[in-house]
Amino acid sequence: MTTVSTEFLSQTLPFKRTWYSNSNTVVNCTTPLLNEGSTSKRRNNNKRHVRVDSCDTRPKIAQNYDFRDTHLMKALNRSCKAGKYNESLYFLQNMVNKGYKPDVILCTKLIKGFFNSKKIEKAMKVMEILEKHGEPDVFAYNAVISGFCKADRIDGANKVLDRMKKRGFSPDVVTYNILIGNLCGRRKLDLALRVMDQLLKDNCKPTVITYTILIEATIIEGGIDEAMKLLDEMLSRGLQPDMYTYHAIIRGMCKEGLVDQAFEFVNSISTKGCGPDVVSYNILLRSLLNEGKWEAGERLMSDMFVKGREPSVVTYSILISSLCRDGKVDEAVNVLKVMKEKGLSPDAYSYDPLISTFCKEGRVDLAIELLETMISDGCLPDIVNYNTILACLCKNGKADEALNIFEKLGEVGCPPNASSYNTMFSALWSSGDKIRALGMILEMLSNGIDADRITYNSLISCLCRDGMVDQAIGLLVDMESSKCKPTVISYNIVLLGLCKVHRIIDAIEVLIAMVDKGCHPNETTYTLLVEGIGFAGWRNEAMELADSLVSMDAISENSFKRLHKTFPMLDVYKELALSDQTKFLA
Repeated sequence: MTTVSTEFLSQTLPFKRTWYSNSNTVVNCTTPLLNEGSTSKRRNNNKRHVRVDSCDTRPKIAQNYDFRDTHLMKALNRSCKAGKYNESLYFLQNMVNKGYKPDVILCTKLIKGFFNSKKIEKAMKVMEILEKHGEPDVFAYNAVISGFCKADRIDGANKVLDRMKKRGFSPDVVTYNILIGNLCGRRKLDLALRVMDQLLKDNCKPTVITYTILIEATIIEGGIDEAMKLLDEMLSRGLQPDMYTYHAIIRGMCKEGLVDQAFEFVNSISTKGCGPDVVSYNILLRSLLNEGKWEAGERLMSDMFVKGREPSVVTYSILISSLCRDGKVDEAVNVLKVMKEKGLSPDAYSYDPLISTFCKEGRVDLAIELLETMISDGCLPDIVNYNTILACLCKNGKADEALNIFEKLGEVGCPPNASSYNTMFSALWSSGDKIRALGMILEMLSNGIDADRITYNSLISCLCRDGMVDQAIGLLVDMESSKCKPTVISYNIVLLGLCKVHRIIDAIEVLIAMVDKGCHPNETTYTLLVEGIGFAGWRNEAMELADSLVSMDAISENSFKRLHKTFPMLDVYKELALSDQTKFLA
């Protein structure tokens, strides 16, 4: 779809808005206590009160710390075991200042803890202490490299790798697997293969894990044929694939529609002394049923029984999901019953398709009944189950009934999420209860749940629908400065609202702002603008704009035909009939 330059539009007013923060906001900057726990019950033999200044980042517990060094060691181990890593770091610094040699195992645990808490600088501080006062090992360096990779900072990981080599440590296969896995996860297979080359140059032997990671990435980026070459290379090195490797290959074949080839591959595994497991069969079964090959699916399950592979919860869930998708919900319910008779406990994935299908068919009472059965069977519903029912009730005009369920979510141990609040907000607003609807948003924010794009778009849509377009634009500007950047859907909602009230100049300004923000208009954007111009009374201009958009491939022929039927103009029609564009009106 071509993005139309705003230069072809007529002169417009500059669309600029500034989002001002509340001048009464008080910014409170505090420094957390490093011990991260209550110190009110700590005993102090001297019973002295210690005042901690705002600039002092030491924990209150350590201000009066006057125990023997053995107690300091115990405190370090205790705090680290309890996950109080800030406190642990403080004790570690005290220990090394007293001449203690830091324990590499404990420091490695501390490094992992800080990386998991996204406190990279403190993790590196621990590593620096270990390098300066102790004896780091490959495991410690691997923990740091892994932490940088998980934080998506591959440059930091490479620097640690260089630092590791300069200190005389040779990377092991785990080091390289961490780097290869990170690069593959970021769709950078070429760089991952370079790391593989470096691994081989360093006389480090790749493992089954190394090849499995590369095979999975190659299937995504290069296809199954290239992945099979890696499998052959793996075998040539004397490495026997495990089931994770085989699962990757089977998924790759099924993804490319090579189900028959995948079935042959599964059979070949049996001849190699590594019989296919139930996961292998589940991958094949899902692929067959997605293509509607029920007879082949039945044969596959027969083969499973012959080879002694009992269907799992996942197997039955695949059957239930496929039956529901094909509109055979009653048969899906029977599969659920068979599953229970076999002694298997259905999970949320087993119930999800059934609840969803009942709701789509308008049989919300059966969906609620199934939800109650689910609870009685000891399978606690997740928020997805509840949201499906809430949405169905609201769609059927039963907002009060939905509200009753919504208000009990916390009691059943399944607190509402952003999707739950979005559903209830839209339903309450549509039913005319705007005060309660806005209260939903306030409650959502007060519970620490951030508004998402759907929240913003719902608010903007409701405001536009009620003619409060300026307030909607204010929210759009707010959205631009938030984490939830507006999408083309957000802008289209505002454009529709402006066009409905014939504010065409403002609509053009929004379009200009949209392009300036790097959000590309789509066909709906241009169609809305053409219709808005036409309904505002400028039908000739609307069709001229539509003509330009067609020639620029910004709107389709079908859209142009529909617009022409909406605004029939004989003169324009005759002019177009004489041009090369008569094909659009055929």
